[in-house]
Amino acid sequence: MTTTGTTATTSDAGTASTDATADATTSGASTAPDPAAGSTSTGAAEPVVTDHDRGIHGYHHQKAEHLKRLRRIEGQIRGLQRMVDEDVYCIDILTQVSASTKALQSFALQLLEEHLRHCVADAALKGGDEVDAKVEEATKAIARLLRT
Repeated sequence: MTTTGTTATTSDAGTASTDATADATTSGASTAPDPAAGSTSTGAAEPVVTDHDRGIHGYHHQKAEHLKRLRRIEGQIRGLQRMVDEDVYCIDILTQVSASTKALQSFALQLLEEHLRHCVADAALKGGDEVDAKVEEATKAIARLLRT
């Protein structure tokens, strides 16, 4: 017996079982074991597969909004170029520089939050040395943001 997207097999006892592995990997569903369901393994820990393992970054779900925001910032920068080209008063240009800088900093903070919630959280779920590496990476990014 075959169904779309799954492979069904019949055992010697005549009961049908379904292998939904293909669906789980293509639909983005997590293949991580459900802690509430209890462990059916023979004691060996099953590896946790996360979105991060599939190459999905923390900003993925907000990508369209981020691109819209970056285009707006790009427009502010082009406005600065136009202001210089048109010999606008220095203080007016500096005001716009400040607004553009604030917009970039705000974007950076949003991206950092998504990184912490997604990438660092995934590393914490897995444990081991990866957690320390992700925390150190985030700490360095925060330090760079504070220097600006």
